[in-house]
Amino acid sequence: MNLPTEIFGDVIVVHTPEELGADQAESFEAFMVNLERRNAVLDLDRTETLDSQGLTAILDTRDNLVELGGGVKLATTNSTNRKILEITRLDRQIEIFDSVLDAVKSFR
Repeated sequence: MNLPTEIFGDVIVVHTPEELGADQAESFEAFMVNLERRNAVLDLDRTETLDSQGLTAILDTRDNLVELGGGVKLATTNSTNRKILEITRLDRQIEIFDSVLDAVKSFR
């Protein structure tokens, strides 16, 4: 898996795939492990399918980056994804922002 990224100082923004589920979870985690930054913002706006395996991959990524002294924050304006994050209570474990720039700035 190769995902589009942007770098803002010590933060990397990863634009997640259209589908983040069982079929993509393993390759997503492998991609995230090899990032050149420890702080990551996951932009979920393009993601239309997000299932339990995708959520687990996000949490595993967060755990891996926290172990390295970094962290993960989410950015999305997609109402469906926001609802999924609320229902699963992931919004209580990872900060969620309306914009990528606000998420990037929050690392400072």
